[in-house]
Order: sequence, then C-alpha cells, then structure tokens
Amino acid sequence: MSAATNGEVQTVVAARRLTGVRSVFIGVGRPSTAAILARMVHNPGLVLVYESGTIGAKPFHVPLSIGDGELAETADSVVSVPEMFNYWIGPGRIDVAFLGAAQVDRFANLNSTVIGDYDRPRTRLPGAGGAPEIAASCGEVVVVAPHAPRTFVERLDFLTTVGHGDGAGARERLGFRGAGPTAVITDLGVLEPDPATKELTLTQIHEGVEVDQVREATGWALAVAPAPATTPAPTDQELGALRELSSR
Repeated sequence: MSAATNGEVQTVVAARRLTGVRSVFIGVGRPSTAAILARMVHNPGLVLVYESGTIGAKPFHVPLSIGDGELAETADSVVSVPEMFNYWIGPGRIDVAFLGAAQVDRFANLNSTVIGDYDRPRTRLPGAGGAPEIAASCGEVVVVAPHAPRTFVERLDFLTTVGHGDGAGARERLGFRGAGPTAVITDLGVLEPDPATKELTLTQIHEGVEVDQVREATGWALAVAPAPATTPAPTDQELGALRELSSR
C-alpha cells in the first residue's frame, strides 16, 4: 500500500479522536470523512449528528452536503433545526463537535465570515452557520484545518466563533457550557491548548514533518511542547478503509 499523504494522516488522526466517544456533530468535507472512518474502524456505535437535523446517520459515502439524502435515509431520527440547537446542542447533549474555519488564531478562535475588511472584504465566506453555538455548548470541539500562514493568523479578520477568547478564564466569563477546542488537527501536526494559558501549543507532528516547518506555517510565534510526539502512522486497516470510503 502506498504511503499516506499528509491529508490522509490528518483525517486518520481526527478519526482516532472519536474512539470511545458517544456522539459527534459534523459538517461536510474532511470532518465528515473522519467521522465516517471512525465508525468504520474505531467506534461502530458512534452517533453521527449533522446540522441539517439527522441524528444517527450511517452514510456509506462521503456526503456532498448536510442535505445529502443518504443522511436522512440512514438516520435514526430527523429533527428540525430549531430542535437540533435548542434541545441537542444548547443543553450540551453532543459530546464532540468537529469545526473548520478559514482562519484560526493562537487561542483557537475561528473566522468563517470574511477575509479582509468586513465592509469591503477580499473574500466573503459562508458565515457563522451554527458554529458559535456549537463551540459554546458541545462537550468539546476539535478543529480540522489546513496548516498555512493564511489560515493560522496572528489576528483574525473577523471573530466568528469563540474558542478560548483571550485566554484562560474567557469561556467561564462568557458562561459557555462546553470545554471549547481541545485540539486543532492539521496536515502537519496537532495543536492543543496549554492547560494554564489556553494558548495553542504544538504537541504532535506527523511523520516526516519538522517543527520548524510547522513554525513557518504559523502566523505567530508558535508555542511548542518540550518534546512533541510523532503521530503514529496510519495502520493498513485505517488507510485501506479511508481509501475505500474516498473512492465510493
């Protein structure tokens, strides 16, 4: 079997985070692929929850959107969007949420609104969707994003979703229920908030990646753990299942 790409490693690492988890809230793209892979390999009882209102979806393909018909056809239940947010997300009934973003800062705050000035943006992005509420109330958040200077920025162009605000204690002051981001998984490594400061710290690097490479792809002076671990390489089972899923 050919060696895993950095993107495949990122997906596998994200899937491993769902081992032993009861429920995960996901959108489309790599987070959805990772969650389906987790059900295939690590956690067959994992409940997949999509923003469109499908609970317990069991897709055999990577869905094209949250409105993909296969999600409703294979779900245990389909609820309205108001019920999803008022009953499931708001009270903290979802264990883990996967989120993506166009920009991430050192405290795992996210921008999915605009790039550039808000009134005259260079790029207008999809917007918040349910991300602010999801990040505030789900048990924990895992951010999945490509590692590049334009994504990992010193200062967000727009604060869409609060991760850890301005550092330790910010979420408590805001009255948020969930723990917030516990990991940011990229195609270069894994960043986790420092327990004391909540600043993102490089704790793992993927095989073949150097720490300086991650620093160069980060728009601030990245904190690095004293001895970052090397991510265990994908197993043949993980990589085979991922490639089968991606080819369907």
